[in-house]
Amino acid sequence: MAVEVRTETETDTSIRPHQLIASDRVEGTAVRRANGDMVGHIERLMIDKISGKVSYAVLSFGGFLGIGTNLLPLPWGRLHYNPKFEAYEFDIEDDELKRAPSFRADRDFDWGDRSQEVELHRFYGVPPYWGGF
Repeated sequence: MAVEVRTETETDTSIRPHQLIASDRVEGTAVRRANGDMVGHIERLMIDKISGKVSYAVLSFGGFLGIGTNLLPLPWGRLHYNPKFEAYEFDIEDDELKRAPSFRADRDFDWGDRSQEVELHRFYGVPPYWGGF
């Protein structure tokens, strides 16, 4: 049986606080309103292949045991991490959430259709990650 040996330096750097987080630690993280109410959780991240920047968080909400779940592609800039809740914060009311562009969990968003992405950015009032509007 192989035993992994870490040096003190390796251990220290892996536990020191820092601003980066691994994508697998973001997936499943709660998304809450500023008052702490649960909105949903992050299902996955969408990363621009060219720039390497996170473009969207796909928010999972609604449903029960995965049935009837909706997925909401959300421009990454609309989320803010709140250490108090150890969750991402999203300022959206229920009526806006219901009107937001979304898709069912058993289908996927057409990421190849730029017009759908434009619609997302207009809905949220944020400029697209690729520039322009």
